Amino acid sequence: MRNYPVIKDRKIRFALVGCGRISANHFGSMEKHADNIEITDVCDVDRTALDKAMLRTGAVGHLNMSEMLRTTAADIVVLTTPSGLHPEQAIEVAESGRHVMTEKPMATRWHDGLRMVKACDDAGVRLFVVKQNRRNATLQLLKRAVEQKRFGRIYMVNINVFWTRPQEYYDSAKWRGTWEFDGGAFMNQASHYVDLLDWLIGPIESIQAYTATLERNIEVEDSGVLSIRWRSGALGSMNVTMLTYPKNLEGSITILGEKGTVRVGGVAVNEIQHWEFAEKLPEDEHIATASYETTSVYGFGHPLYYDNVIKVMRGEAQPETDGREGLRSLETLIAAYLASRDGRRVSLPLDF
Repeated sequence: MRNYPVIKDRKIRFALVGCGRISANHFGSMEKHADNIEITDVCDVDRTALDKAMLRTGAVGHLNMSEMLRTTAADIVVLTTPSGLHPEQAIEVAESGRHVMTEKPMATRWHDGLRMVKACDDAGVRLFVVKQNRRNATLQLLKRAVEQKRFGRIYMVNINVFWTRPQEYYDSAKWRGTWEFDGGAFMNQASHYVDLLDWLIGPIESIQAYTATLERNIEVEDSGVLSIRWRSGALGSMNVTMLTYPKNLEGSITILGEKGTVRVGGVAVNEIQHWEFAEKLPEDEHIATASYETTSVYGFGHPLYYDNVIKVMRGEAQPETDGREGLRSLETLIAAYLASRDGRRVSLPLDF
């Protein structure tokens, strides 16, 4: 196990690259942890977005990441840029001797994800991959129930992501809806739900898939379905579309087991809609309070994710989702795309 330097006697210094849509969640999380975090630098190629970030944070602004890395005092550089840019940016940050935090997906290609992990290993820095949905209260309870084996043998799992992204969303930036920089409904919008397949249920044995571009004028899929077999023998499916009329409808997971049935639904797995086990436990009383109202598909996990990163940097915890953990959902995504493209069942782990 590698020994990383710990920061005990001062605030942890963060820089952020990519001041677009998701950056607000990161700035808000850093502000909630102001006792432990200092935002030193922000960077974006868009002057308007950069000025807005500078005004909010008071940080030094940069139009070029390479120039920022030559002067920044940051310990960690957060990448909230288009997904296809993450690999080269993460490698450059790592080679500068700084830790990397990257939004999902960590990359759009399997070999790029592997390169990111290797670069951070070689440089002796950490690679954090943001999986904030894991920290939502509803999913934490579900994860605990799985770990306690309350379901007995899990028979079937279904995940639905019925959201909407209008054409204007994809037209808002040239990188959106492209294979190189974005990925489709599975890789971008439903990435956190793909993560649940392995994180909650366990290693996947094989995947079959159909993907389609039914309505939007984009390179990638706006809809798709997966069929999954886990190594445990459980069977499941995942249904995703960005064409739901007229707004986001559902982000859900249903688990059917030998001794339990659970459905977590709402617009973004924010409501425990059914919770029934053969054996009742005291924590079942917390089910009613775990659900929460949200109009955001991002949930409220970002501040909790930052809490873990702070503890890791203080030497008080292990990373919840490091680069290798990030590779697990990327591998599932790539397997799904290969299965759809080639019209075949793809087994995991990937053999290349």
